[in-house]
Amino acid sequence: MKAKSLDKKFDEGKEISKNLDLSQARRPLQEQKRVNVDFPKWMIDSLDKEASRLGVTRQSIIKVWLSERLQQGTSNKALHDDAQKARG
Repeated sequence: MKAKSLDKKFDEGKEISKNLDLSQARRPLQEQKRVNVDFPKWMIDSLDKEASRLGVTRQSIIKVWLSERLQQGTSNKALHDDAQKARG
């Protein structure tokens, strides 16, 4: 099937998933990479306590918190850059 035909089916709201080979599909920038991080015991205990309270794993809470912090840093940088541009 040509891309133009697939686009037309999609635009018409028709089912297109059977026309796609998703066996090799990847999400950009979502590839997993394993890292090791050493934390002090008190930090692990605190992480485990909070993860248990929320009903999630330690790994999940670390990922969420890091993601939030990184996004916060990105938005702060954008605000800083905008302020610098405004000052000229």
